[in-house]
Amino acid sequence: MKRGVLAVLAVGGSLMACALSAVAEEVTVEMHAISNAGVGAAIGTIKAMDTENGTVFQFALGQYLLPGPHGFHLHENASCDPAMNVGAMQAGLAAGGHWDPEKTGKHMGPAARGHKGDLPVIYVLVDDGGAIPYKGTLVAPYLKVADLKGRALVIHANGDNYADEPKPLGGGGARVACGLAAS
Repeated sequence: MKRGVLAVLAVGGSLMACALSAVAEEVTVEMHAISNAGVGAAIGTIKAMDTENGTVFQFALGQYLLPGPHGFHLHENASCDPAMNVGAMQAGLAAGGHWDPEKTGKHMGPAARGHKGDLPVIYVLVDDGGAIPYKGTLVAPYLKVADLKGRALVIHANGDNYADEPKPLGGGGARVACGLAAS
């Protein structure tokens, strides 16, 4: 009798695991260097997966990024192209602003209820040979993989203090890398 119950539990557990894995969505985004001239070479990938704690981002980026902190955001448009800003082309500007579906107008970071596109800062380390390729994992608690579709993931030149002072949008500065999730 016990063997029959264990067999039913094993089959039921396998079916439940299959059902759960079918619900969890994931996508791999190819990231590219960007400049005022346009979209450049691929620099690596970011894999995004839905979990019970939010969207997990797994990075596999090359040595393109400079050492130090870099702002990381989900931007509103599915474009990595440059666009005109005050008479000059600006890298990745066609991606628009940080994704803010509730129109909060607040840059507060990934754990607060401002822009949903505010993601955790990434940190590129350095060793004697220069910047180490970035292979990190971050969690965005309020996002789902479906939110990435039709939008751009953008990495900025500088860090992010999740405030609009002393510089707007956390001081991330220039957009240096960008990728699009398949829609």
